[in-house]
Amino acid sequence: MPARTDRPDADEGVVVAAVQPGTPAGRAGLRAGDRLTTINGARLRDAIDFQFHAADDRLDVGYQRGGRAGRARVLRRGPELGLTLEPPRPSDIATCANKCVFCFIHQLPRGMRRSLHVKDDDFRLSFLHGNYITLTDLAEAELERIETQRLSPLYVSVHATDPEVRHRLLGEPRVRREILPVMARLARAGIVMHAQIVLVPGWNDGPVLERSVRELAALHPGVATTAVVPVGLTRHRERLPQLRAVTPAEAGRLVATIEGWQRGFRPTLGTRFVWAADELYLLAARPIPGAGAYEGFPVAEDGIGLVRRFTDGLRRASARLPAALPRPRAVTVVTGEMFAPSLTRLLGHPRVGGLRATVAPVANEWFGRGIGVAGLLTAQDIERALAGRELGDEVLVPAAALRDGDGVFLDDQGPADLARALGTPVRVVPVDGRALVAAVLGERDARC
Repeated sequence: MPARTDRPDADEGVVVAAVQPGTPAGRAGLRAGDRLTTINGARLRDAIDFQFHAADDRLDVGYQRGGRAGRARVLRRGPELGLTLEPPRPSDIATCANKCVFCFIHQLPRGMRRSLHVKDDDFRLSFLHGNYITLTDLAEAELERIETQRLSPLYVSVHATDPEVRHRLLGEPRVRREILPVMARLARAGIVMHAQIVLVPGWNDGPVLERSVRELAALHPGVATTAVVPVGLTRHRERLPQLRAVTPAEAGRLVATIEGWQRGFRPTLGTRFVWAADELYLLAARPIPGAGAYEGFPVAEDGIGLVRRFTDGLRRASARLPAALPRPRAVTVVTGEMFAPSLTRLLGHPRVGGLRATVAPVANEWFGRGIGVAGLLTAQDIERALAGRELGDEVLVPAAALRDGDGVFLDDQGPADLARALGTPVRVVPVDGRALVAAVLGERDARC
C-alpha cells in the first residue's frame, strides 16, 4: 500500500483545477495549476487536509507555481472559496492488498484499460466519495487521523464479522486484522460507518450472516446501516474460486429474514438498521418496500432503495403528464434485464396521445447474462440489442452506465459513438424518475 503520511515534499499539496473570477480565491490571485502546500502554516497532504484547514475566515495559503514559491491571503466571505481541486492521481490512491474471492475487478474481461483495474482501499475516498474500504491495512497514524479530523461517515466492506470467514472471503491476505475492534474504536471516536455485506452463498450466509448483523448492530449508532447485497459474478472467472449466484428462492428467503430482523431492531435501536439490496427484491419478484421503510435513503446509491426512489419520482411526474403531445414522438428506453419488467409497467400508464415509449431490455454479453443491472451495460451490448429495431426519435440510456468524469461506457465508447452506430440520437438520462419522464416527453431542461 502506498505511504500516505510521509510522501516526498515535491509531491505534497493539492493542485487547483479551476478558480472562479471574483471569488475569494480569485481575488487572492490563485490560479489553476497552483499546487497549494500549506494553509496557516499547516502542510497539506490531500484534499481532506485542505477542507480541514480551510474552514477559517482568514487563510494564509502557501503555493508552488512554475517551480517558485508564493503566498496568498484569502479572506473568506461565505461558505465557498471559489476553487476546485484536481482529483488524486492513481499513484496517490491507496490500493487494496486483498484478493477477495468475489472481487468484481478480478472478473473484468481482458483488454480493458488499466485504470479500470485499480482497486482502491483508501479511507480518504471513502470519506470524500462513499467508496467502500476493508480497514485491513490502516496504519495507526491513519486511524488517528480519521479520529482527529472526524472523517465521518465511512463506508466499510465487512462481509463477515467471523474472523476466519472474513479472512477467507478477502482471499487470505498477508495482513490479518479482526474488523470489529477497529470499528468499535472508530465508533467510540464518534465516527459513523455504513457497513456492507456482499452475500456469497455457502460462504457468509445463514448463521454467519446472522452473527455479522447481530455484532454490527451492537455497535449502533456507530454503525448506522448494514446493507446486504448479492454477489455479482461475470463470465470472466478463469482461475478464480468457484462461486455461485443467489437463486430467486434464496433471495426470497433472505428478504423475509432481513425484514424480520428489521422488525426486531426498530423497538430496540430505533431504526431498521439492516436492509436487503433492491436486486434481491427484484430477483425474488417481491414488491419494493415503501419510501418510509428506507429512513431517508442513506445508502440509496449503493442499491438500497434506489428503485423505490426512482419509482416514486416517476409516478409523481407521470401524474402531471399532458393528455397528448403537440407532435408525435417515439423513444426507446434502455435498461438492464432485471429492471425491464418493472419499467415496462411503470411507463405503460397513463398513456399520452402521440407518444410511444418502448422499453428495451439489454442482455449483458460483455460481462455475462448473470449481470442484469443497467449500471454495467456497455455501448456494444446496447448496439447489439437495438440493431435493426425501429428506435424512434431518441434512444434514452441511463447515466449509471457511464463513468463519472469520463462520460464513457465501460467499453470506452461514448454516447456519440453509440448514436453513430445506431443512426439515432442518444440521450443520457439521470437515474431519476422525473428526469426520465421529462426525457421521454422530449423536454430539454429537466436534469438530463
